Amino acid sequence: MVAVSGGADSLALMALAVAVRSSSMVTAIHVDHGLRVESGDEAGVVERYARMLGVEFRSVKVSIVPGANLEARARTARYSVLPPDVCTGHTTDDLGETVLLNLIRGAGVDGLAAFARHRPAGVQRPILNLRRTETVQLCAQLGWEPVNDPMNLDRRFQRVRMRTEVLPLLDEVAHRDVTAVLARQAPLAAEEADLLDSLAAAIDATDARALTAAPRALARRCLRAWLVRSGVGDGHPMDGACVERALTVATGAAVSCDLVAGWSLRRTQKRLRLDGPSSSPQTG
Repeated sequence: MVAVSGGADSLALMALAVAVRSSSMVTAIHVDHGLRVESGDEAGVVERYARMLGVEFRSVKVSIVPGANLEARARTARYSVLPPDVCTGHTTDDLGETVLLNLIRGAGVDGLAAFARHRPAGVQRPILNLRRTETVQLCAQLGWEPVNDPMNLDRRFQRVRMRTEVLPLLDEVAHRDVTAVLARQAPLAAEEADLLDSLAAAIDATDARALTAAPRALARRCLRAWLVRSGVGDGHPMDGACVERALTVATGAAVSCDLVAGWSLRRTQKRLRLDGPSSSPQTG
């Protein structure tokens, strides 16, 4: 199962999947987000090339819920209709961009890990070691004309400016391919993050004494994981300031603190208790 938007990366993925597996074993799935008038025509482009390869083609339409961060909302809608084991056409360039975006957001070692840790369960990224220039070249060799999504040139999106302005400038300043350097950090950071997680998992997140005795980095990581598991922040990782406030309670510098969205944390007899917006206190 390959997700094919019609861009060079996903078209190259489809062609390579056929080369590796055979056309009878490949299914191309196109998701129409309905964000542009021409989106229906793009499904036709994908279907035409899929038929040329003898690949089964499917098209699915989704609706994007209103709100901020259009990219995130479109991604959520897309993955909601894709098979859990779908292959996507992410490349080294996507990985490098994501690492840098996460860095400027202050995501720490988990942000450096990027795609290596943060992806829907089961999703495969088989061309992550290819560059965008290589997928474009492959499509050219096949005589294919990929879809050019105007959103990929819209400077209102942070990733577009990172791709078209920031990374070229960094390449010029560093006199090297910065994207490749960033991409190489991701698997290294993922291994380190996995090690930290395993060490933090051995600590009882509700035991203030255990958290105080642990190295601060592990205590911080333990608390963050517990808060996410408990539903604080709707499953999204806590920002650094929130975790630091929780750590002050754990170590005795404060008795209680507010976290986010109606959640608070307090320490009672060396145990930590969470109070949610509409739930009873939680101890783990």
